Amino acid sequence: MTTHRTAPILVIGNGPAAHQVLDRLRHFGCEDPVTVLGAEDTPAYHRALLTSALDGSLPVEAMELPPPPGDTTILTGVCAVRIDRLRRRVHTADGDVFPYARLILATGATPLLPDLPGLRTPDGSPAAGVAVLRTLADCARLTDPAVVAARTPVTILGAGSLGVEAAFALALKNRPVTLVHPRPWPMDHLLDAAAGALVRDRLTAAGVELVAGSPATAYTPATEGAPGTLALADGTALPAHTLLLCTGVLPETGLARTAGLAVRTGIVVDDRMRTDDPLIHALGDCAEHRGNRGGSLASGWAQAEALARHLASGARGVAPARRVLRPRIAGPGLVVLGMPGRAPSDETITLNDPANGRYARLELTGEHITAGVLLGFDRAIATTTELYVHDAPVPRDRLSLLLGRAPRLARAGSEEITPETVICLCNNVTHQDLTRAWHAGAQGLAELADATRATTGCGGCARQVESLCTSLASSTPATTGS
Repeated sequence: MTTHRTAPILVIGNGPAAHQVLDRLRHFGCEDPVTVLGAEDTPAYHRALLTSALDGSLPVEAMELPPPPGDTTILTGVCAVRIDRLRRRVHTADGDVFPYARLILATGATPLLPDLPGLRTPDGSPAAGVAVLRTLADCARLTDPAVVAARTPVTILGAGSLGVEAAFALALKNRPVTLVHPRPWPMDHLLDAAAGALVRDRLTAAGVELVAGSPATAYTPATEGAPGTLALADGTALPAHTLLLCTGVLPETGLARTAGLAVRTGIVVDDRMRTDDPLIHALGDCAEHRGNRGGSLASGWAQAEALARHLASGARGVAPARRVLRPRIAGPGLVVLGMPGRAPSDETITLNDPANGRYARLELTGEHITAGVLLGFDRAIATTTELYVHDAPVPRDRLSLLLGRAPRLARAGSEEITPETVICLCNNVTHQDLTRAWHAGAQGLAELADATRATTGCGGCARQVESLCTSLASSTPATTGS
């Protein structure tokens, strides 16, 4: 057993939320040494880009997050198994001990396996032929060259945003894909019937077979000589050479529970992201703040900001997160703002153009967007997303907004853009980062994406990055004299 020196700040977890809080700690002037324990044997990476690795559009190395600044020690392949709150120590599976002054739990979430007969082995692990998509290792198993070359069919259970993205990604690699969903249309928790029908049509055009409207009831595991079988309530039996579960996630709370911390669905935290032990904090997918689980990039970033401010200066408060979902699907873009249909609104604007595969629905309270869905209106997606994220008032000409002709946010009284303003939330790329990369020679959207990874996450910042390119190009002669 090795007992390491006390870390002023010890972090369990090496995912995007942990990476973000490290960056923000340094931003706010906290120079305390930090030690990070990551269970995966890889550097930190952007988990939301897994489906881009699945379809081959993004190499795995491009998903890596930059090394954290300052005095930070990253230890990968280290699994924490116990927290000794009395002695302020964390024990690992290898027998090592890490003392701490402050502990941050960023343990993320684990895939939720439905309660289907046959889906688990007696020890609770997935049965033969069952796969999940949560880590790079999961992705590697699905993209094994032999499996891809053999065009092994994949049956996906669950047509939420991950299931839909995975279906498009695998179909792009010429894999036969069957997407199974218990509800009548995909992404039904976010899309109404009209938008869901358009996504269904795109799946069909991509070669995906959608089996919707009947829940799964049982799974017969694959054997060496035969694929597995997924049984549905309507009596259908679907062959499942690989059964990919995209059925949600659960906060990873095991360490917190065994340590006696308060846990409901997630690890309960206050406005300082503190658990009921004031020396232990939690954030990201594992945390539950004011009764709300994490689960979105926006909430994780807001929590990281709040925790970093608190540790650096004692500040308190979590800014409300504006949830933006940009599923990677074939064809013109799709964005979901907030949680459509969940709360009353003063005004609802709908534009349905099924003949051209376009749909828009915005929910407004006063002059502000509270939720919405846009599919196929790429220019409108850029404009409305900016208005929603910054909670800026919408123009009176609602039709111009949906058609993407509304004035840019900068003309609508948005907050001032400073060098520290984060343009790409997915990869924490600031206005200053982009400007420096442009002056270093990355003078186009693709070049800036390669240099900074901006636009390679959800893609929602693409218009802002393009606008910055135009602005820099027009100002360069005057500022450089060349």
